[in-house]
Amino acid sequence: MISSISKIKSKDNCSNILPVLRSKEEAKETYDKISKFYDYTEEIFEKKYINMAIRYLDIKKGDVVLEIGFGTGNALIKIAEYVGESGHAYGIDISPKMVEKTNIKIKNKLLQDRIKLTVGDALRLPYSDSKFSVVFISFTLELFDTPEIPMVLKEVNRVLKKGGRLGVVSLSKENGNSLFLRLYEWAHIKFPKYIDCRPIFVCNSIEGAGFNILFKKKTKIFLAPIEIVIGLRK
Repeated sequence: MISSISKIKSKDNCSNILPVLRSKEEAKETYDKISKFYDYTEEIFEKKYINMAIRYLDIKKGDVVLEIGFGTGNALIKIAEYVGESGHAYGIDISPKMVEKTNIKIKNKLLQDRIKLTVGDALRLPYSDSKFSVVFISFTLELFDTPEIPMVLKEVNRVLKKGGRLGVVSLSKENGNSLFLRLYEWAHIKFPKYIDCRPIFVCNSIEGAGFNILFKKKTKIFLAPIEIVIGLRK
């Protein structure tokens, strides 16, 4: 059954990536629902790798940083602490409930003047050209359908300053066609609303969007292969 999963061939003819089978509206509804307990899953599965990527991004005081898909805002608050009073942190997320929960945290941390949130889609970033020195995307790029990934990265390229840095953490297909990946992809097909992310070719996607690769690291969350990639806008 697993072997019968249909795949989409990417433009570079070197990868097969599963499609995303749920709609944007379904994604919004799902993430609104899980916003209540998302902190717990992030703590268990994602926090270590998110913090690792933020360190690799080398965010400085005064930087203007955008996080795409900020969830309940834990990384965004950490980013705001890095940029200091002279910098700013922006976040965009498709889920109004995630934004609502993050706003509460921001107020509790007294960071309202430093962080600005938007409900929206990264396919159409509501920001001016060359606004940001850093863009961060963790466990979000793989939620976009295969044809949308280069579109998102094109938008990132537009809003980043020349010499700006992009940091991505994502499930990765680079580690081969393992049994775990095949089982995970089978679950993605069977339960697309709840297992909506799937492994992608992270470094290839970023490089294909015109970024220079500054750093890449392959690691695992338990058995799930992930990539951490830092790219430089030319």
